[in-house]
Amino acid sequence: MAGHSQYANIMHRKGKQDAKRAKMFSKLSKEITVAAKLGAPDPAFNPRLRLAIQAAKAQSVPKDNIERAIKKATGGDGAGYEDIRYEGFGPGGIGVIVEVLTDNRNRAAGEVRTAFAKNGGNLGESGSVAFMFDRVGAIEYPAGVADADAMLEAAIDAGANDVESNADGHLVYTANDELAAVATALEKKFGDAASTKLVWKPQNLIEVSGDAAATLMRLLSALDDCDDVQNVYANYDIAAAEMERLAG
Repeated sequence: MAGHSQYANIMHRKGKQDAKRAKMFSKLSKEITVAAKLGAPDPAFNPRLRLAIQAAKAQSVPKDNIERAIKKATGGDGAGYEDIRYEGFGPGGIGVIVEVLTDNRNRAAGEVRTAFAKNGGNLGESGSVAFMFDRVGAIEYPAGVADADAMLEAAIDAGANDVESNADGHLVYTANDELAAVATALEKKFGDAASTKLVWKPQNLIEVSGDAAATLMRLLSALDDCDDVQNVYANYDIAAAEMERLAG
């Protein structure tokens, strides 16, 4: 029975991973469809679509999925979608920014509000949190593609503003209107990035631990599970040991 239980646990985890991957593919595909609908279906003439395709490729979305998402735009899909940003506060006074892409504003608002209310947070007014973040481009590469000095040199040559490197990888920051150009230059040197997108970068991080950290993780997870939510950002700092405890 012990072996059976272990196998069942492994399959459950794999099922959750597969479901999470499918949800991520869906969100990336929706962004491609909307970007193609709002602009030209050719990424060469549509910066938003170009970034959406780069983000999808970075997450190994199949080429057929990307092409199908673009074709949906010409078939009428993508109409009526709105980009909405919600701002709120989580446990420990953490600032949270939620980016939504939805065709039903009431549904999206209800899901986001419920996620905050059930997990120790509350929604704020527009602008109540965003001033604590900077809107920048972010390009991620695994650590193995280059050492810190080589990545920094390449990023500066490509026009980036800053690079953070550690054992997990490299994070290249750019001005928001330079993201596509910098990403293209780095791609020629290092290949496809692990992630390429516009992000909300916290200006400062707030330390959180214990029960507040656990509740915050539940809040962020609940928001990420909402179908209309595309991205979630928060200015928290949790120690590595604390993260391991929460993950366990």
